[in-house]
Amino acid sequence: MKPKLLIDSISLLSPLTGIGRYTYEVSKYLKNSDDFELSYFYGYYSKQFIDDKSKNTPLQALKSLILKVAFLKRAARILLSITAKEFSPEYDIYWQPNFIPMSGIKTQKIVTTVHDFSFILYRDSHPKERIQHIEKSFFENITKSDILITGSEYSKGEILQRLDFKENQIKVIHHGVNHDIFRLYDKNDLSFDIPKKFILCVGSIEPRKNLLGLLKAYELLSSEIKSEYKLVLVGFKGWQNTELMDIINSDKENISYLGFISDRELAKVYNAASCFVFPSFYEGFGLPPLEAMACATPVIASNLSSMPEICSDSAIYCDPHDSNDIKEKIESLLNDAQLQSRMVEKGLQRAGEFSWEKSAKEHIKVFKEVMES
Repeated sequence: MKPKLLIDSISLLSPLTGIGRYTYEVSKYLKNSDDFELSYFYGYYSKQFIDDKSKNTPLQALKSLILKVAFLKRAARILLSITAKEFSPEYDIYWQPNFIPMSGIKTQKIVTTVHDFSFILYRDSHPKERIQHIEKSFFENITKSDILITGSEYSKGEILQRLDFKENQIKVIHHGVNHDIFRLYDKNDLSFDIPKKFILCVGSIEPRKNLLGLLKAYELLSSEIKSEYKLVLVGFKGWQNTELMDIINSDKENISYLGFISDRELAKVYNAASCFVFPSFYEGFGLPPLEAMACATPVIASNLSSMPEICSDSAIYCDPHDSNDIKEKIESLLNDAQLQSRMVEKGLQRAGEFSWEKSAKEHIKVFKEVMES
């Protein structure tokens, strides 16, 4: 009889970014692996894997409403906890890909993914309600985990500093790149207009992503570069973004904000970009630079947190705290065709080392090991 594995899949009910994308990609391969009898928790227990083609529209609409109202989110969490406890079948393993294992699930083993500690280090990068929930539940519930998964050696080091887990209880598994989507495209058949030449940045419009630093760097660019290259931003509006949105809206001639777009649209935008800049202050992994590399776009990345580990020698690094340094790295790249070619070649090779299939197989290995322990 195959071990029974429960996956918290609530994040699949929203548009897939960050943790939702991670949960979806790993779960997709788990579903096809035949190593476990899989169940999913969506606020109810189900054997159905909700993919892009089978999303329950009423549930998605309801979740969108709940996410906009703080007291509804708190009520929803209480209801989810009650549902998990009162109706839980028995499982061999429970995998929580989103930081906080729920109480009351009947399981022999718990595996939890801890992505980063931005909720401590960059509190302004999260809505106030989320910080309150994490502070109330994370440190108490995480102790129930038998094994922690994290996306980088950098994050593993943070876990060892901040949580009472032994080194052999923490497994580093890199995220992957979906090479079926993030690849070279022969033509750009986007349904919206983008500039002919542009600098691209992908990430939520929120403080941790350091878009303010990038906007200042763009303003510092030489008039020749600015007249030739526009700035394109992609991602959710996020929060605490009033100043950022004011700057974006004040210079629509040079700055385009596309908002959230589909992965396939994003891949084609990567393809069309002259360079990709990722000046984030803090990342537990940082997937967009690898996606850009897979689309043959040269990358400039922050020199902080996990980025040098993930990008290796395939990116040009900048100091995210120094807008002048970001500006200089952009100009040096855009003014040097040979440098662009070298970074494209290195980036394609580096991105090829990451796949969701490889990541999922490492998850399966961890699940089997925790069953045997």
